[in-house]
Amino acid sequence: MQTIWDALYSLLGLASQPKDLTLVQVTLRGLIVFIVALIIIRLGDRRSLAQKSAFDLAFIVIVSSVLARAINGSGPFFATLGGSLIIVLLHRLLAWTLYRSPALCAVIKGKPVVLVRNGAYQTKEMRAQLISENDFEEDMRLEAKTEEKGKVKLARLEPSGDISFIMAEKSS
Repeated sequence: MQTIWDALYSLLGLASQPKDLTLVQVTLRGLIVFIVALIIIRLGDRRSLAQKSAFDLAFIVIVSSVLARAINGSGPFFATLGGSLIIVLLHRLLAWTLYRSPALCAVIKGKPVVLVRNGAYQTKEMRAQLISENDFEEDMRLEAKTEEKGKVKLARLEPSGDISFIMAEKSS
């Protein structure tokens, strides 16, 4: 068993300084980290990859940064993989907590902000969110497929940063 461990230790360059890692060692580390990342993210939840909230973005950036340390050798290989697993499990626990607590969810993820109501800009909210009329109109053309603000019953800046549109009922 010690022989297998010694071979793995050498193959992955676990005793090497980052600058001394070979192409093969970095490639093998990358392959292992990729497989482990897939496993631990599947243990987490899918929504973190689909959502664009600050909560989920922070999770993705942190896990990516930690896993990169395992590849480039700037952190201990197995401890870094284990730390990544802990971060994923903590993210899942916090997501579960936010699901159970709407008040905490609003604090962590934020709340939607109304930008247009019945075709009229809510200028105070737009100013507070640093959304210009030009920015809004661009999103309105791209997402709502209209150039007429008067057709918009409600537009909200969502916690994800997207603007959602509810169009006014068409007159018969």
